[in-house]
Amino acid sequence: MTDISAVFAPDGALSKTIEGFQPRQAQQEMAQAIAELSDEQPLLVVEAETGTGKTFAYLAPALLGQAGKRQQVIISTGTKNLQEQLFHRDLPRLREALAPGCVAALLKGRSNYLCIQRMNQFVASPPRSEKVMLQQAQIVKQWANQTRSGDIGELTSLPEDALVLPQITSTQDNCLGRDCPDYDDCYLVKARKEAMEADIVVVNHHLFFADAVLKDTGFGELIPQADMVIFDEAHQIPDIASQYFSESLSSRQLSELAQDLRLLYSTELKDLKQLDRVADQLEKCARDLRLQFARDPERGNWREVMQKEAVLNDSARLLEALERGQAITKAALGRNKTLDQCYERMVLLKGRWQQLMDTKRTGYSFWYETTPRQISVHQTPLSVADKFSNYIESQKMRWVFTSATLAVGDSFAHFTHRLGLQSARTLVLPSPFDFSKQALLCMPRYLPQPSDPAMYQAVLNIARELISCNRGGTFLLFTSYRMLNKVADVLINELERPVLVQGHTSKRELLDQFVAAGDAVLLGTSSFWEGVDVRGDALRCVIIDKLPFASPDDPLLQARIEDCKLRGGNPFAEVQIPQAVISLKQGAGRLIRDANDSGVLVVCDNRLVSRQYGKTFLQSLPAMQRTRSLESVKSFLQQTDNTTQETE
Repeated sequence: MTDISAVFAPDGALSKTIEGFQPRQAQQEMAQAIAELSDEQPLLVVEAETGTGKTFAYLAPALLGQAGKRQQVIISTGTKNLQEQLFHRDLPRLREALAPGCVAALLKGRSNYLCIQRMNQFVASPPRSEKVMLQQAQIVKQWANQTRSGDIGELTSLPEDALVLPQITSTQDNCLGRDCPDYDDCYLVKARKEAMEADIVVVNHHLFFADAVLKDTGFGELIPQADMVIFDEAHQIPDIASQYFSESLSSRQLSELAQDLRLLYSTELKDLKQLDRVADQLEKCARDLRLQFARDPERGNWREVMQKEAVLNDSARLLEALERGQAITKAALGRNKTLDQCYERMVLLKGRWQQLMDTKRTGYSFWYETTPRQISVHQTPLSVADKFSNYIESQKMRWVFTSATLAVGDSFAHFTHRLGLQSARTLVLPSPFDFSKQALLCMPRYLPQPSDPAMYQAVLNIARELISCNRGGTFLLFTSYRMLNKVADVLINELERPVLVQGHTSKRELLDQFVAAGDAVLLGTSSFWEGVDVRGDALRCVIIDKLPFASPDDPLLQARIEDCKLRGGNPFAEVQIPQAVISLKQGAGRLIRDANDSGVLVVCDNRLVSRQYGKTFLQSLPAMQRTRSLESVKSFLQQTDNTTQETE
């Protein structure tokens, strides 16, 4: 391995080639720890606080290889937005300085790429009743004639939840693989081929686990070729790993299967009227099951609702429909490649549904989730520690887990225990920023309890007051869409400056608009609490509506609480608080992103002061000045305004 310390030295390669590069001790220490990983000690867990420069710290050893030998490195990020930022901004700068010959590739999950075959099918037989979908299809068709990558992320003119997107992308269930007539032109195949030949592959966590657990690459696995895997935003890994070690079935999967069967009947297999009947039965069963639940979206305990006779009967009818569909498609095997694939999907879904109906098995959380139209049912293991640690041991690679938020206090136990990483080396690298001068934490007085309906008005009033005296940008971060939408409805009509709301367009487009405006207000929930890097005056105030405790009726949380009780532990202290602390650290981390940044963090939750556990949260936040007065916040913003004007 090239001497990492020389790379980061004042007269090293980075100082010479990257304008504005400043050597940082923490950055060098992290890079050195990665360079020292070996077969005997292949695991490293690093909390690198904001400003330590962790991206360069892991990119340098990734680019330089080990002992001068070429290596393949997979870098996995928490979100697609971070993935693109890393690939298009950070990686090219370091590659030019350290390893110009290194080949890098960007790879996303299959739902991010246009499926030519499914688009052609949809255009040939569109649903005439769906006017919005038809309009969206025209936008897709025009874009399809221009795109080179087929990356759906380029379609910023469509909302994130556009109805047409599932129709023109593929899933593992409906992809025809090598049997597809458009296989040679497939954007996904091309992207994966580039990744297989690259030295560094930038993926996201969902894609990594889809490949690791579901073997979803489809055309030869990617991961076993790697020498090292680096997880950035690694605090997300325990929950994402749980998803991929679980089993699930959704009414959307049933509807998509029904659509494909109906399309086959209307185009290529017109003599198989039974396909149309099977499609009707699957859609009816899925619809009937969804109607057993309230109209508003909810999450709940599947074990409990399976005690209801109506749910049990509808579940049994769905199983019968899948069995009937399996028998009918089996009788026609060999006539059509798409039909053969539909049969395989039917077998898979039937087996999965049988598992989900058997709720007496222990060691799992059985839960359901609804949207206004859909329902999904899940079986999630209470612990993935054994499975994940066994997977790591089976892959002879080096592993790096890093994030600005992994420790609770000074302990990594919450993170390492959940993933079975007790043998990992751990490292905490503090931020070089002077938070005591750059930032102010406000915990406003006289707030209602978080559950009080009056809380909405209190948060709205605080937002109004602080936005009016902030000449820069403001983030309003919420723990629920309900509160977000209520506040957004008012501010959109009241404020003259731009008000941007999560879900109205893509996250990337929202952030671009926010930065360009300079004084905008952005309202977001979960995905905006992390992975967002806005520097300077464009973001000078972050307001959080309440401490981000997971919903107490979340069935997965309930199962983990029950499991903790059975082990004789304290679930509030061991499960709920650590999870909320890490989430709050992420939200707070949006504020100060640079040595010249300044701003205020406002947490509208009096439990930070009134409850004993509030100390745990405060100890985990950066050492900012603290106040309970909104007037002090206004003074701080005014003071930083004056300082900025003096230096301009």
